[in-house]
Amino acid sequence: MSDLLLIAVLLVPAVAALSLAFVRDYRTGATLNVTAALLAFAASVALLLGDRPPAGELLIVDDLNTTFVVLNTLVGFTTSVFSASYIGHELDSGRLTPVLLRFYHAMYQVMLGSMSLALLANNLGLLWVGVEVATLTTVVMVGIYRTEPALEAAWKYFILGSVGIALAFFGTVLVYLAAQEVLGEGLPALAWNRVLEVAPRLDPRLLDLAFVFLLVGYGTKAGLVPFHAWLPDAHAEGPTPISAVLSGLLLNVALYALLRFKFLLAGNPEAFAPGPLMILLGLGSLWFSALMLYRRRDIKRFFAYSSIEHMGIASFAFGVAGPLANFAGLLHMAMHSLTKSAIFMAVGHVAQARGTQKIADLGGLVRTHPMLAVGLGAGMVAIAGLPPFGVFTSEFLVLNSAFAAVPSLAIPLAIGLLVALGALLLRFVQILFGEPSAQGEPVQAAVWPLVLHLGLVLIAGVVLPDPLVRWFQHVAALLG
Repeated sequence: MSDLLLIAVLLVPAVAALSLAFVRDYRTGATLNVTAALLAFAASVALLLGDRPPAGELLIVDDLNTTFVVLNTLVGFTTSVFSASYIGHELDSGRLTPVLLRFYHAMYQVMLGSMSLALLANNLGLLWVGVEVATLTTVVMVGIYRTEPALEAAWKYFILGSVGIALAFFGTVLVYLAAQEVLGEGLPALAWNRVLEVAPRLDPRLLDLAFVFLLVGYGTKAGLVPFHAWLPDAHAEGPTPISAVLSGLLLNVALYALLRFKFLLAGNPEAFAPGPLMILLGLGSLWFSALMLYRRRDIKRFFAYSSIEHMGIASFAFGVAGPLANFAGLLHMAMHSLTKSAIFMAVGHVAQARGTQKIADLGGLVRTHPMLAVGLGAGMVAIAGLPPFGVFTSEFLVLNSAFAAVPSLAIPLAIGLLVALGALLLRFVQILFGEPSAQGEPVQAAVWPLVLHLGLVLIAGVVLPDPLVRWFQHVAALLG
């Protein structure tokens, strides 16, 4: 039964993608897209709660990746519901054609399936393939509007993403070279669980060099500074559901890949400690994005830099390491995924209602679109790290772990968080309570996915359920 669930998580998106490519009717395609995402989510939850299939040379199911797979499929499902109403408006306005919508729905399932493949891969090469397919899929999705800025953003994403993923490939090859000296040639030298068992016997020089390439390669996909340049353009020019998936899921998958390789270095006493590098990139990402938030004039670019900030916070936490810091990092990734995807759901409908993404033209939202104002406002309060939402809890725990382990770095971390908070509050007041430049048009928004996401983040901030706390503690202990 467990094998069937594992296959279902991967096979449902693949079958749905093939089917959606031939569905001409938009409503039928949207319904099939939502149904497939729901089935994949149900299979992932059953995989989390049920028995685990034994690890093979290609796939593995463990406590770490099932956590991310459930989060991945949940956000994929709720975003597909939001996408149905959002893309319907794009069809009515003429920005997308029925043919492009067939392509959009098919690629959406390919994107979700490839991310699940990367998460469930035991083979390090298959992990790379999953991230690469997700990259190529999102490239074509970013350029789907076929405007000059959209094509430019897609091309920029393709170039930078390809360079990053090529470096990650080279790092993977170096890990294989180190492993094959112990495990012999072939698939065993690429199986993560087998390589981890022999990590103390691997050549530390090859591991050190490999991690540098992997950090730059997968760090590019995670949006860490200075490898982030593709991310703001991709968010600004692509469809908003893709922005939600990029921020809520794909960045997590890339950081997850880094954590897998961090395991290997931690298992080799002669290899260098990867923590300081991750702390440095994390702090750099936080400070750079916090300052850049003050200069953003496009609302989607604004929240793109916010995603860079929060990936930096998570990287910092995992760099500090230890049970508390790892717990905080895992919780922060989950809270950011739910909150940022909810924000993009609200932003998508706000931009449609006002016909613009310029922050200066979005003022007075409380008066013109009160329902959207409540959703976007709650999301901005949450992502700013204010109580009673779960992002406050995770950021508080990151600060606690920093003060306990590296007090000298806790102060710049705290100041960076306050600088970012100031930018978010400034835009919060401007967008919600500014003078409306136009009344805009009403939109039919899918409200319940946004409410569900923010509700979960609120619950996590008020009272984190004991089963979830124990689970995150368990996974955090596995991370070392």
